[in-house]
Amino acid sequence: MKKIIILDRDGVINYDSSEYIKTPDEWHPIPGSLEAIAQLNRADFFVMVATNQSGVGRGYYDIATLDQIHEKMQKELASVGGHIEEIFFCPHLPAEHCLCRKPAPGMLLRIQQKYNIDLATVFFIGDKLTDVQAARAAGCKSLLILSAMEKAVTAAHPELIDVPRFGNLSEAVEFVIQSNEKFSP
Repeated sequence: MKKIIILDRDGVINYDSSEYIKTPDEWHPIPGSLEAIAQLNRADFFVMVATNQSGVGRGYYDIATLDQIHEKMQKELASVGGHIEEIFFCPHLPAEHCLCRKPAPGMLLRIQQKYNIDLATVFFIGDKLTDVQAARAAGCKSLLILSAMEKAVTAAHPELIDVPRFGNLSEAVEFVIQSNEKFSP
């Protein structure tokens, strides 16, 4: 069976911005995040990304620019020996109520269908309440990165009390790898 892990992008792999990441020059990895992905690759995980990108729907950037941002991310990952297998994104606005925008589980269900996996065995690492909600709706195991944006939200949502929390992606990856080793035959 394939070992797959799903990551949110903004706030997990790279710094998030209330102004959106609109160009490759605005995309900056969080220290240690690229190395953490490379560590997952070395542990034989297929790394997927599921990211809301409403900046496309808002007209802040187009799909070609989003592709350039992702090319930069993949290039920087390659420089530390890592890669992302596939990036799934939702370009829609929240008001469109699509099935792919987190907290809806659509992107995660697409990964399940395409890769023929049991999502109950898959960790989804995000930094927002909507990531946890999408993971739960899809049946994934949710982990939460406590970004500056999410610390206040977490305190206000008691339903997040049982979600393991980490300071950064590196810490979460250590947990995933140790958990995988513990339950591997």
